[in-house]
Amino acid sequence: MDWDKLQYFLFVARHGTLARAGAALHVDATTVSRRVSALETALGRTLFERAPTGFVLTAAGRALVPHAEAMAAAAARIHARDEEMGLSGQLRVSVSEGFGNSFIAPRLGGFVAAHPELEIDLVASSGFLDPSRREADMAILLARPRKGPLITRKLSDYSLGLYAPADRPEWRDAAERTPLARAGIPVIGYMPDILYAPELDYLGEIEPGLRATVRSSSILAQRRMIAGGAGVGVLPCFLAADDPALVRVRADQVIARAFWLALHRDVAPQPRIRAFIEWLDAEVRENRSLLVPADAAR
Repeated sequence: MDWDKLQYFLFVARHGTLARAGAALHVDATTVSRRVSALETALGRTLFERAPTGFVLTAAGRALVPHAEAMAAAAARIHARDEEMGLSGQLRVSVSEGFGNSFIAPRLGGFVAAHPELEIDLVASSGFLDPSRREADMAILLARPRKGPLITRKLSDYSLGLYAPADRPEWRDAAERTPLARAGIPVIGYMPDILYAPELDYLGEIEPGLRATVRSSSILAQRRMIAGGAGVGVLPCFLAADDPALVRVRADQVIARAFWLALHRDVAPQPRIRAFIEWLDAEVRENRSLLVPADAAR
């Protein structure tokens, strides 16, 4: 019997709703629903009655619970043994360049210290490895993937804004009063013909039809160009925070985006995967004000 589907069944039986089961498993309710439905199809039995107050076990579901509990206990013993031995092996995480270099990398030391036997590959670049093809254990993406044998959920919202070099106050003042297309200020952004994700095509949300005149495929290069006085441009707030060379322009203009966590369902139960996700979730919760500043949360 497939333990991957069976553990979703067991969590719904324990928690009574898809939402609470998903929260306990660190996945969304839709994923839980799909796994339970797939198990019912495989067994040819209805395991839950869908009631207004939640999910109620049928007779077939109640008969399955002891078997699921036994498998859960065996899995827990394996997990406890792994915990005693410490996490080991390789963990490969694919993530966008900005989030990987500016958010994960500076905070990774605590996780590394807690799991010294673990080999960690942080693939932070423009473009992503595909966890559905096992190119990475997990990926932190700019949009939710719709295909593949993946477990997916939103990791965090984040905000972007328009930034100018701090030593060019005349640009900041002009940008506040005048459309950028008429202000004579260089605009920094991505090259549209090699844009690796449509979520990065956001200049039109600052001004309709706005085009970049100084371009780079790297958000880190864009940040350095803005700070160095090459122009104004859009940056994630977490990337620009606390940089004295940058100043926020048009603080009332906020671009909202999200990071999505995706991993192959076969690796989801592995202790090193769960440990990294729990660590990352904690870092995101602790630094929510950096990802979504108060002025951007309105």
